[in-house]
Amino acid sequence: MARPTASLPELLLAHRPGHALEQPFYTDPAIYETDLETIWYREWLYAFPACMLEKTGAYQRLKIGVYDVIVVRDAKGKISAFHNSCRHRGSIICSASKGRVAKLTCPYHQWTYDLDGKLIWARDMGPDFDATQHGLKPVHCEIASGLVFICLAEDAPDFDAFSATVSPYLGVHDLSDAKVAHQSTIIEKGNWKLVWENNRECYHCAGNHPDLCRTYPEDPSITGVSADGTFPEKVETHFNRLEAAGAPSRFKMDEDGQFRVARMPLLDGAESYTLTGKIAVQKPLGKIPFKDAGTLLMFHYPTTWNHFLSDHSITFRVTPIGPQETEVQTTWLVHKDAVEGVDYNLEDLTVVWEHTNDEDRRVVEDNQQGINSPAFVPGPYSPTHEDGVLQFVGWYLDRMRKAHVPGALAAE
Repeated sequence: MARPTASLPELLLAHRPGHALEQPFYTDPAIYETDLETIWYREWLYAFPACMLEKTGAYQRLKIGVYDVIVVRDAKGKISAFHNSCRHRGSIICSASKGRVAKLTCPYHQWTYDLDGKLIWARDMGPDFDATQHGLKPVHCEIASGLVFICLAEDAPDFDAFSATVSPYLGVHDLSDAKVAHQSTIIEKGNWKLVWENNRECYHCAGNHPDLCRTYPEDPSITGVSADGTFPEKVETHFNRLEAAGAPSRFKMDEDGQFRVARMPLLDGAESYTLTGKIAVQKPLGKIPFKDAGTLLMFHYPTTWNHFLSDHSITFRVTPIGPQETEVQTTWLVHKDAVEGVDYNLEDLTVVWEHTNDEDRRVVEDNQQGINSPAFVPGPYSPTHEDGVLQFVGWYLDRMRKAHVPGALAAE
């Protein structure tokens, strides 16, 4: 006889501290939909670098669960987001994933909107029709030092605290002067939380990421989140050196653990994520004074982790597309005046993370397949190597309990 299925509140309360989540959190379609409703439709979500909308009328289309969003730059230079649904009969307006338009015109009946979302033309709607009441429905949109974020909630949570914290760190990287050198999108056949758990530790790195381990340290004091917030002397020396040179670096995390920023060292002598360890781009992006400045690590749950280096920057966007399927988009940014073949070689720039992403895809998919087995029982995390995973799982449980367990306390 099959065991009765526990309810979500029961599962949330029954979680064993220090252990992986129960199987339904990674497999159950109903919990996946609840994740979307509780987290993805309420939190700020990273979209893409603002430099991808360089010209008036440039747009990007984003799909998050049941939502379809257009992010566009208008004639005044402002970047705004709108639901991709015509106010006439609901047809999508933009069918391509990206493009450039003079106006936003619905292909069904040609209702036409200006780039600021105002309805400017609708044929034969009668004398009582008020166009001002039928503009595109807006989506909250904010820019943090060259990175675009959106929020699907009617009332968005505070964004200013995050922006104020990370802007001094990101400011020295001059993302307003960036361009996209390369972008890749892969599908990992695993639950979005497994993608994040894998990212939040380097316990797996030595056995799976030979190219990354040429430059990125496996040391858990660098890759994780220590309970007391302290770092070894080598890291403190690194912080002090960079901060004295005008590059904010010291570890900061918000109170509920949704985002973190810190400029961490690479392995001794390493300058960038390349097979040689040397910089990949001769024309640097930003004003970091040292080639060996390490990487500014920034994550913001539930959508993005990032690496900002002395010569280039890399952003990652996570988007769930099913209970056991997740899209990971990686974008390599270089200075807008850097010339491929002169200032950088594209393969040298991208090979380490192209390989690392594919290796991560494999381990996430293997993890998902094992969890799908009826024999799966959540095992313990390593407190030394997987403290970052513990932190992520704690953040997730906190969000879910507050929404679905009346009177629930904060995360473990």
